[in-house]
Amino acid sequence: MTTTITAHDLSALDAPYDLTDDQIRQFREDGFIKLKNVFDRETLAHFGEVITRLTMEIGAKQADVPLEERGTYGKAFIQVGNLWQHDAEAKAFSCSRRLAKLASDLMGVDGVRMYHDQALYKEAGGGFTPWHVDQQYWPIDSPNTITAWIPLQATPIEMGPLEFGRGSHVKNIGRELAISDESEQKIRDAVKANGVVSSFEPYEAGEISFHYGWTLHRAGPNTSDAPRKVHTVIYVDKDATVAKPKNQNQENDRNHWLSSADVGTIPTGPLNPVLFAR
Repeated sequence: MTTTITAHDLSALDAPYDLTDDQIRQFREDGFIKLKNVFDRETLAHFGEVITRLTMEIGAKQADVPLEERGTYGKAFIQVGNLWQHDAEAKAFSCSRRLAKLASDLMGVDGVRMYHDQALYKEAGGGFTPWHVDQQYWPIDSPNTITAWIPLQATPIEMGPLEFGRGSHVKNIGRELAISDESEQKIRDAVKANGVVSSFEPYEAGEISFHYGWTLHRAGPNTSDAPRKVHTVIYVDKDATVAKPKNQNQENDRNHWLSSADVGTIPTGPLNPVLFAR
């Protein structure tokens, strides 16, 4: 079904969301924050339909493989990136000024650019997402990277919302580990040994979270009978430069998301537009 962007939708995507000093301080201390009522139900339903349609169309091959035939990563979710390049309404949602300003305000930078967006759909019966840090995959020479994690429905514990390691963004735990059974075991043990307190709570409809690229996080399995539909947008400080890749994952990301930008330069190509600047 074809959808149309309305004035209401655009207003909801662009209107600023005011943060308190306490919220900003909490984010920088904890490495993550959950914010309520970022989007109203009408906006969430409208763009959720668009994101779901694209995810199922582009990720059809992933979905066709039975869960029992997939590895741990494949069981965790259907993953589809760069939706914003496939559809005008997906672009409006992923390039939301409201979200980009929140990302900039939380990190305290002068602006942010797109790294990439991606849908992460944990199917009914889908497996857990192992402990990991996102920036293990990102060849970005800055700690000012952040992910907006946007559930497209209320997400109770049985659906597998994110679990965060409080304050873990300033601890060197698991930064060399890709998402795997190994990362789950080693990081779980290190979290316990280092006294890192985890936060694992449901999300209300319209509630989203932001976390730093170095914040430890995981998600439980989806034991419900409905898919956990989540869209994410990853932002980097608009002045951050490309780092020399430290592993094959970062080399792959550089080639895929950064238009092969040279090491030491700001990625100013068409895949990495500035979404908010002061």
